[in-house]
Amino acid sequence: MLCSRRTAVFCLALVAPALRSQIYAAADPNSGAVQSVPTQAGQLFALGNQARASHGLAALEWDKALAAGAMQHCMWMAQGSQIAHRYRGEPELTERAAQAGAHFSLIEENIAVGPYASGIHQGWMNSPEHRANLLSLGVDRVGIAVIARGARLYAVADYAHAVPVLTQPQVEAGIAGMLRASGLTVQSSASEARAYCASSGRLNGAGAPSFLMRWQSPDVSKLPPELAARVASGAYRQAAVGSCPAQNVDGAFTVYRTAVLLYGADAATLENR
Repeated sequence: MLCSRRTAVFCLALVAPALRSQIYAAADPNSGAVQSVPTQAGQLFALGNQARASHGLAALEWDKALAAGAMQHCMWMAQGSQIAHRYRGEPELTERAAQAGAHFSLIEENIAVGPYASGIHQGWMNSPEHRANLLSLGVDRVGIAVIARGARLYAVADYAHAVPVLTQPQVEAGIAGMLRASGLTVQSSASEARAYCASSGRLNGAGAPSFLMRWQSPDVSKLPPELAARVASGAYRQAAVGSCPAQNVDGAFTVYRTAVLLYGADAATLENR
């Protein structure tokens, strides 16, 4: 965790599945007089998108769920003796955002305390780590919360790459559509592909497909490169598609697990992925 002091105190956490921020002394989010100031949050949102535009980056969309999670943490910060990314008894960033209803494959956070929103924004822009979060190519949504306590503003900005919420049939339909667009016939039954998706072993037996692959990704808008190359080879005529719950993934991150079975090549070349 990086901390620096200018006209305000700034702290940063980059949160990924294997990275956890430091836990500070307990704070009581239910004590003291604090007031939400959405106009200041709106100002930080506008300033952030202005900065992104000046660097040729797409504007971030406002995310209500991220903002709700940010507000929960902002309440904790406003009651603590020092600002931090997590307090004892508080969920970590990924869990907090997920509980608020956000779905994401990446999430990052900037926090600050200062006298005014424009100064907080400038402090983030002057800090390489905070600036990297705000100008990240990997995020497309943001939720910001600002709370006033006395003459101080406490600010939390949660940046994320959003993942659409899809049902099992929707995931399968999307993959099947890409396969059909490449000239393959997709079997109507997904049972065998779903069973292979949910397993960790190999698939054998009479009539087994020539190539099998299962993978996990938050992005179901494109095929994995190896699978795309197989499909483009013209060696396969049919496919089966199945989706199942993701395995060995932090539950706060939205990831889809999918399997595709390809038929039509020499059965002796059977490969399992």
